[in-house]
Amino acid sequence: MFNDLGILELVTLVVLAVLIFGPEKLPKVIQDVSRFIRKVRDFSESAKQDIRTELGPEFKDFEFEDLNPKTFLRKQLEGNEDFNELKELRSSFDLKKEMNEVADAVHGREPEIAAASVPVVVGGASGAEGPAGASPDLLKKKQDKPGTGERPPYDSDAT
Repeated sequence: MFNDLGILELVTLVVLAVLIFGPEKLPKVIQDVSRFIRKVRDFSESAKQDIRTELGPEFKDFEFEDLNPKTFLRKQLEGNEDFNELKELRSSFDLKKEMNEVADAVHGREPEIAAASVPVVVGGASGAEGPAGASPDLLKKKQDKPGTGERPPYDSDAT
């Protein structure tokens, strides 16, 4: 509870307690506070014990700290082999790369990595130049980009 309480804070609290309660009443106040804290601890322990007995023998190792979602998930995932597969999947997934690919697709640009790896057919069956399997209509649509300052055509299907 008071793990991060430094020496300066502790001295300040003692000086304030002496000023507020006075040196003659301070021992009685400390006894009263410690008695109150002891009663609260006893009450919480008895409440925990009552809950454990009411839950039954199948919950005898139940810890109230497990009710914290972080602690619960950590305990559940520690012994799970699927967790290692999840870590591998997470490390293989590059969200930034995926988002850039989606943005490039939306804006009609070729992704930098994919553009270098797509073969270009020169003088194919249709006579069009471009990526393999691309129709001339598709290439024409990509070339009809609005200039700077122009608004792109409204596409009701895209909205």
